[in-house]
Amino acid sequence: MSAQPVILNSDTSGSLHDKGQIWSVARRRRVMLTLVVLTCAVLMAGMLRIMSYEGFAATEWAMLLPFGLTLPWLAIGFWNAVLGLVLTLRHADPAKHVTPQLRRVTGDEPITARTAIVMPIRNETAEGALARFEAVQRDIATSPWAAKFDFHVLSDSSDPSICVREERLVAEWQSRAPGVRLFYRRRTDNAGFKAGNIAEFTRRCRDQYDFFLPLDADSVMGASAVLRLVRVLQASPEIGMLQGLVVGTPSRTFFTRAFQYGMRHGMRSFTLGSAWWQADCGPNWGHNILIRMAPFNDHCLLEQIPGTGPLSGDIMSHDQVEAVLMRRAGFETRVVAEEDESFEDNPPSLPDFIKRELRWCNGNMQYLRLLRMPGLLPLSRVQLALAILMYVSPAAWFAFILMGAALAGTGTQLSGVPVAEGLALFAVIMTLSLAPKIMGLAQVLTSNAQSRRYGGRLRVIIGGGIEFVFSFLLAPAVAFAITLGVIRLLLGSRMAWDAQARDRDRLRWNEAFRSLWPQTLAGICLGTYLAWVAPWTLFFAAPVLAALLFAIPVAVVTTIPALGSFTCRAGVFDLPEERRQRDSQPERSAIRAAA
Repeated sequence: MSAQPVILNSDTSGSLHDKGQIWSVARRRRVMLTLVVLTCAVLMAGMLRIMSYEGFAATEWAMLLPFGLTLPWLAIGFWNAVLGLVLTLRHADPAKHVTPQLRRVTGDEPITARTAIVMPIRNETAEGALARFEAVQRDIATSPWAAKFDFHVLSDSSDPSICVREERLVAEWQSRAPGVRLFYRRRTDNAGFKAGNIAEFTRRCRDQYDFFLPLDADSVMGASAVLRLVRVLQASPEIGMLQGLVVGTPSRTFFTRAFQYGMRHGMRSFTLGSAWWQADCGPNWGHNILIRMAPFNDHCLLEQIPGTGPLSGDIMSHDQVEAVLMRRAGFETRVVAEEDESFEDNPPSLPDFIKRELRWCNGNMQYLRLLRMPGLLPLSRVQLALAILMYVSPAAWFAFILMGAALAGTGTQLSGVPVAEGLALFAVIMTLSLAPKIMGLAQVLTSNAQSRRYGGRLRVIIGGGIEFVFSFLLAPAVAFAITLGVIRLLLGSRMAWDAQARDRDRLRWNEAFRSLWPQTLAGICLGTYLAWVAPWTLFFAAPVLAALLFAIPVAVVTTIPALGSFTCRAGVFDLPEERRQRDSQPERSAIRAAA
C-alpha cells in the first residue's frame, strides 16, 4: 500500500484531483483571511478611538503593539467557532463536508493495511499508561481485524524502578494475550525527546507497516475510531496524516471536569471551522493520529535546530512541524472534526496545566527558527506563525494590562474616555475570546439529540455557565505564568521536558504555593499600585486581580475530592460517556478504561 506523493502547484488544493474543489478551498481561505483582517482592523480602530480622547501618550503608542499581537488568535478563534456552528446547522454531517474523504468509507470495508499502534513513554506512571494501551488492544481484539495490528511500547524511561515496572507489566500483558504481537523497546537515552523516540521506531520498522498510530501515555481510542481512520487512509492515498478529534476522558475532580467540559465544546466548533478552510493543511496534535509510515520516515523526521540557547537543539513541539513537512512532501494532512471515541486525560490541577503550557510554549517558540524552512506552502508557514502567536498572545495581553496600569497612574490620560465605550470594547473582546465555547454549547443546545447526550439543555447551560466563571479565574493566572515563561526564554532558560503528572488525589497547599506564589505577589503589587494611584480602576481590574490574588486557593479548592464528587452526583459537566456508564449501558473496554 505504498503511496506516492502528489505534485502540488499551490496550497489551495482541496480534493487534489478536483479542480472545482481547488477553487472552493481557495475561496474559503480568502473569505477567512478577509474576515480575520477586518475583525483585527475593527478592534484596532476601536482601541485607537478610546486612546485618542486625551491625545496619544507614548505609553499608548507602546500599548498598540501587544494589543495587536493578541488580535490574530482572537479573530481566528472567533471565526473558526462561528463557521463551526454554521456548518453544524447547515449540514447533516459537517465532518464529511469539510473532510470529503470520510465519504469514501461506509464502515464495513475489509482492513488490508498493516498498522502499528505505538505508545512512547518516559518515566510515566507505568500502571496507568499500559492499562490504557492494553484497553485499546483488547477493544481491537473484539473486531475481525485484530491480526492487522501490532502494538509497540517505546520507552525512553531513565528511572530504574519505572523501567522494572514497565518490563514486568508488559510481560504480564503478553501472558494475558499470547496471540498478540506486542513489542517493548527501551532506548538508553532521550535524544530528540518524543520525536526522536518515534523516529527510531520508524527507521527500524519502515517497511513492516503501512500506517502507524501514536498514542500518548494519557490517551486511549476505541476500536471503532481506530478502524475508521484506517479505512479512510486505505481509501485515500493522497492523505499522509489523519487526525482524530481528541476529547477529555471522564474525570472525578472538579478542575479536570470543568476544564475538559469547556475544552470539549470549544474544540468541537473550533476544529470544524478550521477544517473548513485549512482543508488539506490540517493539524497534527502528536497523538491519536494515523500516519502513513513510509512518507513520514522519508520526509518528516526532525533534525536539530543549530546554534545555542533555548530555541535551538531538539525540537520539542514536533507535531505541527511534522504536519507541514508531510504537506511539503505532497501528502495531505486532514482531521476528523467530530467526537469519535478518541480520548485523552487532562491535567489534574492548575499547576500541572501551567507546567504543560510552559513546555509547549518553549516548543512552539522554536518555530521562530523554522519559519524559513525551504519548500513550505504559504499556509504551512501561517500555521507555524499561529502556533507561535498562541503563546505570544497571553504574554502580550499581560503586557498590555501592565502598560494600562502604568497609564492609569498618570491621572489624566484616561479621564476623558467614555465609560460606555470602554466597557463596550471590553465586552466585545471577551465575547470573541469565549466564542469557541459559546458556539460549541450552541451546537449542543440547538440539537435535541446532542442535548440529551449531555443530560439535557438545563444541565448544559448550568455546566457552561460555571465553566465560564472557572475560565475567568484561571486565564489571568495562566497568562501570567506564560509571560514569565517567555521572559525566561528571552533570558536563555530552556523549559524542562519531564513526565507530566496525570493522576493526583488532590493538590496540597504547599504545592500550590510553590507553583503560584508569583501570581499572588503580582496581584498584591498590582492591586496596591492601582489603589494608590487610581482607585477608580479597581472595578475594571477586579477580574484580573481576583484571579491573581486567589490563584492558590482556587487551585487547591478545585481539586478537593468532595467538590468533584458533588459535580458527579449532580450531573454538572456531564459527558456522554459517563452518562452511559451511569445508566449501566454496555461500553467498549477502551472507553471503560479511559473513564
